[in-house]
Formats: sequence, C-alpha cells, structure tokens
Amino acid sequence: MNSPDQPAVAISLWRDRRFRRFWAGHSASQFGDRITELALPLIAISALHASANQVAWLTALIWTPNLLAIFLGVWVDQRAHKRRLMIFADLVRAAILLSVPAAYLLGAVTLAQLYAVALMLGVAGVLFNTAYPSFFVRLVPPASYVDANSKLSASRSVSYVAGPAIGGGLVQVLTAPVTLVVDALTFLVSAILVGRVSVDEPPVASDNAAASSLLQRAREGISFVVRHPVLRAALGCAATVNFFTFVASSGLIVLFANRSLGLSAGAIGIAFGIGATGSILGAASAPKISKRFGVGRCIGVGAVLFPAPIAIAAAAGGSLWLRASALAATEFLSGFGVMLFDVNLNSLQAAVIPDGMRSRVAGAYSTINYGIRPVGAVVGGLLATLIGLRLTLLIAAVGGALSLLWLLPSPIPRIRTLTHDNVADTTTDANDENQSEPGKQYS
Repeated sequence: MNSPDQPAVAISLWRDRRFRRFWAGHSASQFGDRITELALPLIAISALHASANQVAWLTALIWTPNLLAIFLGVWVDQRAHKRRLMIFADLVRAAILLSVPAAYLLGAVTLAQLYAVALMLGVAGVLFNTAYPSFFVRLVPPASYVDANSKLSASRSVSYVAGPAIGGGLVQVLTAPVTLVVDALTFLVSAILVGRVSVDEPPVASDNAAASSLLQRAREGISFVVRHPVLRAALGCAATVNFFTFVASSGLIVLFANRSLGLSAGAIGIAFGIGATGSILGAASAPKISKRFGVGRCIGVGAVLFPAPIAIAAAAGGSLWLRASALAATEFLSGFGVMLFDVNLNSLQAAVIPDGMRSRVAGAYSTINYGIRPVGAVVGGLLATLIGLRLTLLIAAVGGALSLLWLLPSPIPRIRTLTHDNVADTTTDANDENQSEPGKQYS
C-alpha cells in the first residue's frame, strides 16, 4: 500500500529527483550486468579453458537461487528497511565481482571460484529483486507506475543494445578479469544513489503471522497469489509465456537461423540488434498505448505479441534477404511485445499487492517464472532433436500465444487504469478473502 501523502495523479518523473537518482543507479547496474554476462564466461573459456558444459553451468548457477526466492521473499517481508537490503545487495555484488580480478592478478582464479561467484551473484540479485517492490511503491505514486516502469524497462533495453558492444570493447582493451572491475563500480554507483533516495518505510506490523514459521508464511504467500483473481491469472500467463519462449530459446533460434535459414553470424547479429530496438520502442511507447487502450488489454496484446512472431522466423523461406528480414521482424515484434507485457503487468502487480505481501509475492513469481525457464529450455532441446527445429519453433509460438487464455476469464482485460476504484472493483473477491485490514488492501 502506498503512503498516504503520495499524490494520486501522475507526476513528471523527470522532475522527481528521487526517481532520477534511482533510475540512474538502475541504468548503471543494467549496463554492468551486460558486461558480466560477457566477461565471466570469457574468463572461464580463455583463462581456464572451460568446456561448453562447464560454461553452461556457470550461467545456470546465476539463475539457481531463484528457485528459493519464495523463502527469501518471506524473510524480506519481515524486514522494515527494504532500501537497506537493496544497498547491501549492491555492495555484496560489487565485492564478489572484485574478488575475480584480484584472484586473477594473483594467478589463483579457479573454475570453482567462478561457480561460487555466479551463485552468490544470483543470491544477491534475488535479495535485491524481492526487496525492490516495496521500495518502488514508496518511491512512485500509483498514477505513475506505468511511466516509471516504462523508463526503467527502456534503460534495460538500451543496455541490451549497447552493453555487449561496450563490454566487448572493454574486454578487448582491459582483458575480461579487469573488465569486471567496471561492473563492480556500477553496483557501487547503484548503492550510493539508492542510499540517497529517501522513502517512507513504515514499521512491519507485529502480529501472530510474524511469529509463524518460514514455511507457513511461504504457503500464505502462494495461497494469496492462487486466490487472487488478478495475480493468479497474471502468474499463469507469465509462466506459460516464459516456458514456451524458452522452448524457443535464443540458442535454438541462432542455431535455426544459421543452419536452416543459412544466415551468417553478422546477419544474425544485425537481426538481434534490430530486435533490441523493438524493445526500446515498446518500453518508451507503453504508457501512451496503455492510456489509449487500457492496461489490461495491453497486457493481453503483449502476451500474444511476445511469442507469436517466432512463427515468422519458423516459416521463413525464399531469398537470403527475405530470410534475414523474417528473423529481424521476429526479434523486433517480440521485443516490442515483451516490453508492452512487462511494463503494464509490473505496474498492475504493484497496484494490487498489499505491502505486507510484496516480497513474498515477488519471491513466488521469481521461483515459478525463473524456475520454469530452464525446464522450457530442456524441453526445447528434446523437441528439436525429435521433431526438428522448425516445428519446435512453431510449437513455441502457438503455445506461448495461448497464454492469453489465462487472462480472458480474469478481471485483467477490464482494467483500464491503475486508480484505486478501477483496480479494487475488479478484485473484490480477493479483497474479501485475503484482507486483514478492512479498507487497506489496495491503494
């Protein structure tokens, strides 16, 4: 629930010094993430001669802590100072990253250390992400949720366009281990800027629930999501989309583009670059589109537009130019769709989740959404082996688009704005079943 003194109307976030500080820190850490995604595997490959399987484990370990996010979210819900946890998570990530160049300079870097670094980065990332929702609703007024998420998503999209190029240049000039120092500095910048953002953080209510066990409170969080008509449909839709888009993972699409479409590495790179510009455009235009057509409808369109264009690439044929254009169109439309989906869905979740449940719900979402991704990737690999790449991509496109079926019977398509009355009217059932403080469930 938002603090009572927050304005009910949208404000210009560019004039909000607190938001500008957080946005700058967020943008810096996003660029740092892109650098690490490139530099960490390069250290394993160049310095330690890691195999493909060992590099794959390095990536998997970063995602693994999300499987326990629901329990970490329960713990975070009981902490009053979420902003301090976010700062702590940034400082931990900076220290972890600095350990790699230090060990490298001493000639002591090992694969085991890189595995430990990846795992600890994942844990710190989950801590930051589960503390973030409560911080966000104290920083941004409800009427500006979509605008704020649009700006944050846009900077993330820009990092995917420019980040790999910047990271590649830094690796070329500084070497991969030293480049991690730059990423560590981005987390320090984020910690400093978040530390300078003052938000009102009310004390955690001390009630009987606070004394309950971790497992019991995790169950309460999952039960809340399952019973809530908006959150249940949103999670089912997001998990379905994530599963099928990871069935057609970027690795399979690259393999298909190279072997089946006959595209060179350069052509594939250009197509993916075009796709990233679609993400930027989607993030930037999401507020205007949702204002015109409604938040709920935009979520539905994004749920289809994100996976469905995979079918364009799967059906590609003809000349080399047509095949390359089909891949570029796929990446552009999918990038636009995922931003339309994410910006509006994240804003809707911020509007309907009560303060005492924010971290638990974020943990539950991370556990399911991120936990389903490697499952989808494994299924995609098996399908590609059994029935071929083209048919696997078509299955992913159709299956992902069917995620819309979760939304249609729910209140989500009827939600146009994130005002109190609009959201509360569509979630009356959840309010009656889960409300612990009458009249204070939504804001």
